[in-house]
Amino acid sequence: MKTPRFMIGLTVLNLFILFASLFRANSAPPPEIPPILRARGLEIVDDHDRVRAMIKVFPTTNGYPETVLFRLITSQGRPNVKIATTEDGSGASFGGDADPTDIQIMARGTNTSIKLVNQNGQQQLINPK
Repeated sequence: MKTPRFMIGLTVLNLFILFASLFRANSAPPPEIPPILRARGLEIVDDHDRVRAMIKVFPTTNGYPETVLFRLITSQGRPNVKIATTEDGSGASFGGDADPTDIQIMARGTNTSIKLVNQNGQQQLINPK
């Protein structure tokens, strides 16, 4: 008669421990996400370890001002999208399938322009009048 009571008590105790551990596991706070990522540059690579996107700050060199550059790069290594900013303006370039096919949009100083270049190298520059 003592054995069934002992087994029932042990079973109840085991259930209590099980439920306590389950509730404790669910009540754990989620891992904290850092509010900001700070770095000198950022590169995103694909499965073959090729850089496919990049954000980097380039220092002042040879008369060019400090530049922050964002590039999106194809699997062949061609940066088809570039967005840059400097102290005196900004620009964006969108490349096509073949070099030198691209569109450049620039705003530097007090001047703005759009430059279109096709595969044959023919250019059209659009400036406001």
